[in-house]
Formats: sequence, structure tokens, C-alpha cells
Amino acid sequence: MLMDKAILVLSDGTVFEGYSLGSPGETIGEVVFNTSITGYQEILTDPSYKGQIVAMTYTQIGNYGVNDEDIESNSGIKAEGFIVKEACNFPSNWRSSLSLPEYLKKYNIVGIQGIDTRALTRHLRDHGSQMGAISTVNLKPESLLKKVKEHPGISSFDYVKEVSSKKPYKWSEGVWKWKENPPIPLFSKGGDGGIRVVVYDFGVKFNILRNLVDAGIDVTVIPALTPAEEVLDMDTDGIVLSNGPGDPERVTYGIENTKKLIGKKPIFGICLGHQILGLAMGGRTYKLKFGHHGGNHPVKDLSTERVEITAQNHNYCVDINSLHGRVRLTHKNLYDGTEEGMEHVEFPVFSVQYHPEAGPGPNDANYLFKRFLEMIKKHA
Repeated sequence: MLMDKAILVLSDGTVFEGYSLGSPGETIGEVVFNTSITGYQEILTDPSYKGQIVAMTYTQIGNYGVNDEDIESNSGIKAEGFIVKEACNFPSNWRSSLSLPEYLKKYNIVGIQGIDTRALTRHLRDHGSQMGAISTVNLKPESLLKKVKEHPGISSFDYVKEVSSKKPYKWSEGVWKWKENPPIPLFSKGGDGGIRVVVYDFGVKFNILRNLVDAGIDVTVIPALTPAEEVLDMDTDGIVLSNGPGDPERVTYGIENTKKLIGKKPIFGICLGHQILGLAMGGRTYKLKFGHHGGNHPVKDLSTERVEITAQNHNYCVDINSLHGRVRLTHKNLYDGTEEGMEHVEFPVFSVQYHPEAGPGPNDANYLFKRFLEMIKKHA
């Protein structure tokens, strides 16, 4: 099958030549690698990838196609571009409705295949994540490099405003939504005294909402710009600060609102929500060399000594020492020793850097939703 040529140019001048995957055109973003073997549809629709081009380290991607259920957000793909070694044009799965290339074309996403993704991954590990561009219409590396260098970088943008919901909405679907012979839920539904939780949508993944419902919680999702005063007027029992894209320091409104909510309601932060909590408590964040993106990160729960296999997607990390004893470390990454969780020493507030809803373990981290529920009950 004849394929159009495509090139990938990184900001340091490194060039990879391959073939078009998805729509023709050109795209610019921060190039990061993801080590997951499956879950490419969830990755593409994860709002946390807004502003980024994702390279998959596994060689064959698209084998089981895409479907109408395994999405993590509305309005299609959020990643700016996609890079694979080999894309499957003829998937085999009873749920598949489109192939991966068709899915990318449907949402006008530019991608590249046929490059040495192992070499790209090693380059990013050695030199760090960096801006890059994929093009099928401009195959001149010098011209494309000029555009990449002129890009200010993703830390210059507030992507949360682009991916957050525009108005509040209720969420009622759980993970176990099958009508016939449903699996046994991880936690019992209902019977929890009508506990209500508000989720700040900084780019929330749907499976976070599903897990909250399965924990027996009534869920309302609110836009990222919602003032703290409105949240307190809603008479909610707890607050979730969701995941999302970009540099947490850009989400100034989220930081300011969180400052007003700490000590008023139980709070659970996830990924970007974890970083926003750290900044709201007076700490600082720093950027990792190439980030954590994948479904195989071992994290140790320091309270139980239990090791969880976790899914992760973040470029920034909270400097726990900058919080000067306001929090205690609860989780630690066993790959590089970075902090993965914290809890406030005085108020009912805790957070994790990884994604407990993604379940590569598969259910290693689901207990965190139950922990949040128990914390709400304790401080009712």
C-alpha cells in the first residue's frame, strides 16, 4: 500500500523520516513517549495530553481498533499528534468500529509511522522531552525546525481552559454499566447517606467519575473557573481536583480557589489536581526531564508498604520539601524516587500524582476512592 511521506523534527534538530498516519497536514507539540502496550484510545482522548505529541514505545499499535466506549473525554482526540512504529489498518476485535488510522482522520489528527520509535525514546530519555513537529506537507527539515524553534513551548499556555467543561453537569455512569450479569462492584453502590462530591474539571478523565460513582458517591462536575464561593454554596461533602494538561503554575484560578477550600471540605487531588494542591499550600513544582507517561510505574504506599502498578501521565512534580512540614509523603515512585502522594498533617486533604482510575494493576489503586469516601464520612 502506497503511503505519503512524513517527517518528525525535534527542537534540537533531530529528524525522523516516516510515513503519514491519520490526516495530512502539520502539527506542533511537546514530544513525549508512553510505555503502555494497550490503551491507545484512552491515551489519545486523555485531556492531559493537550499540547503534546505522543510517541508509543510498543511496536504495533491499533491491533484491536477503536470503539465508542473506551474514551476518556468528549469532543474527540486531545493529543496534538501521534507517533507509532507500525499502525494496524485491519484491526480484529468484536467491539471495533474504526481502525486507528481512520480514527485519527476522523478528528483531523496528524501522525507519523514507520520511524524507529526505540531510537526516538532513547533520544528523549537522554535529552529530555522537547518541542517537535510532524508534517506531511512540508518535508524540508530546516523549514520545519524554524517553526518548532519559534514555538514558545507548552508552558506558555493554559490548556485547562481549552479542555474543561463550559457548564456544570451530573455524572451517574459507573465502571460497571452492563445491564446483564454485571461484575461484582469493587465497592457497594448507594447506602452511603447520599454523599455528594464536586469534581473540578481541569481536564477530568471519565473513568475518575465512574470510579467515584462505583464508590457510592453522587457526582457533579464543574468548570475549572468555578469560584470557591460557589462550591461552598453547593453544600457538597467533598471536592475532587482532577487531572489536566500543562504547567500547573498557569492554572492560577485553580490555585487561588483551592487555597479557599483547604480546611473547609475534604479534598482529593489527582495528577494536575495534586500539583495545584501543592502550589495552593505554598509549595513549588518542577518539571521532570522526560516525564512519567505509561502504565507500568511501581509506586509504594508508605503507610502499608504495598507496591502498586500505576498508570501515569505528568511532566511536573511537587517538591515535597518546599511545603515545610505542612504535608507528609504517602507514596513514592520506585523508578526514580520522586514523590507520588501526600496528605495534609492537619486537614482532610490528600492527593496522588498518578492515575488510580486507569487500573493497569488492574485494581491496585482503586482503594483511593474508598479512602476518600471514608475520609468524607469521618469529617462529616
